[in-house]
Amino acid sequence: MFTDPALLALHAVLRTGSFEAAAAALGVTPPAISQRIRKLEEQMGTPLIRRTTPCEPTRTGARLYRHAEEMGLLARALAADLGQPAAPATLRLAINADSLATWFIEAMAGVEGISFDLVVDDEDHSADWLRRGEVLAAISAQPGPVQGCDVLPLGALRYHATCAPGFADRHFPRGVTAEALARAPCLTFSIKDRLQIQWMEAATGTTPAPPLHILPATTAFIDAARAGLGWGMNPAPLAAPHLANGSLTEPKPGLTIDRPLFWLTSRLAAPALSDLTASVKRAAARHLVPPPQEG
Repeated sequence: MFTDPALLALHAVLRTGSFEAAAAALGVTPPAISQRIRKLEEQMGTPLIRRTTPCEPTRTGARLYRHAEEMGLLARALAADLGQPAAPATLRLAINADSLATWFIEAMAGVEGISFDLVVDDEDHSADWLRRGEVLAAISAQPGPVQGCDVLPLGALRYHATCAPGFADRHFPRGVTAEALARAPCLTFSIKDRLQIQWMEAATGTTPAPPLHILPATTAFIDAARAGLGWGMNPAPLAAPHLANGSLTEPKPGLTIDRPLFWLTSRLAAPALSDLTASVKRAAARHLVPPPQEG
């Protein structure tokens, strides 16, 4: 069971970000938390926490934090098997912003007894968090390989290139061309985001370098496109109502990008996450499309 006081203290400090908040969460004093952490560091022979604001783990501290999460999830699963109540377990997972904004909340709501700690990153890079051992699960566009992990294909999230009708009239009066794309302001989530590049290559066979607005928020993409700030790739579940009412249009109708998504879980934690995995599969089946066929 997840009951070791020192491990509980480490988990609480890294979960809440401070010794004081950890003490309040566990119902003890800050000196008691410090004493437990010091004892654990002496036992491990290395520092486990960087006393920053918020507190951060060392490499060994991060591994012990993940172990604490694994133990908590196992205790939750055991309690369920025995019909006993259990304290909520915590799960840190990596996910792309568009999945979080369109379908993953439904998956989270389908389980009880898990407190989620989400790390948001580009879908091409979220698996890196799992590879480094910083999370126990991830939604990723890359199926792996990630050593020690199970991979479940989920389907694909469809994206439409969208912009305001007036923007299309100004920048694409003769349709989408490489020259027009090189001048038209483009929206991008971050420098890791390659969706717009993929679409430009599919549309013209080239990869122009347009002026960029970097907007690291899914809803900001919709708002910015509707305001005429630029064009960008928006997930179909969010773009559909705006395309239907005419506040957004497609500069090249019918050309979409489907990004396959995968559910990656640590093999050690996978049995304890079986109910969450089932919920993820149900939500994905309702909101994602079949992945594009190879060849």
